[in-house]
Amino acid sequence: MGRYARQTIADVPYHIINRGNNHQPIFFGDDDFHFFLESLALAKEKYPCRIYSFVFMTNHVHLILEPVTDNNNLAYFMKYISQRHGQYINKLYKRSGTLWEGRFKSSPISSDRYLLSCSRYIEMNPVRAGIVEKPDDYIFSSYGAKVGLRELKCLDYDVFYDSLGNTTDARQIAYQRWFYESIPDAEWDLIREALQRNWAYGNNRFKEQLEMALDRKFELKKAGRKPKM
Repeated sequence: MGRYARQTIADVPYHIINRGNNHQPIFFGDDDFHFFLESLALAKEKYPCRIYSFVFMTNHVHLILEPVTDNNNLAYFMKYISQRHGQYINKLYKRSGTLWEGRFKSSPISSDRYLLSCSRYIEMNPVRAGIVEKPDDYIFSSYGAKVGLRELKCLDYDVFYDSLGNTTDARQIAYQRWFYESIPDAEWDLIREALQRNWAYGNNRFKEQLEMALDRKFELKKAGRKPKM
């Protein structure tokens, strides 16, 4: 199957993954993680995107970004952070060549329980990789801010997260409680497949709207169980 041209729609969240070339490291120390977080904040000012979730792993990053107003902001945002980080790593570690593996993968997400489930998938990466036992223990992730462990000024909170409670404390407690509930067997498989194939992840109405807007089909056939709250 041929590749579709990269198309994004403003004010729609996207699950993004960008890997190191040949799955090689893109971070070599804590300062590198902090530099990348700084790059996110700078990119947000230049090419406005809401940042809903992220995790920085040694050889790849996951993000949920929502381009604001301009359809092109997502591509510009990713180009900026990729180039800035690549130049920084090459200069600091006296290396040359491509740091990143081609172009990033992206999957549009509906702004409801699917977005929250995708955030959990992202923030559980360090646990699945065996780096930490609990997501609380991994600082290069958006999870800590959502449960009140640390502050992240560049992080945004989506409307579904905000609906978890009437106060900041209530939302943090509700998110933490939901985060540890049982996860439907098919949920992570569907998220992973949607991302790898640049397909939409969401309810049927959302997929139909995107298919009309982008003039393409999302052929994700596994039904699975809906993400549970």
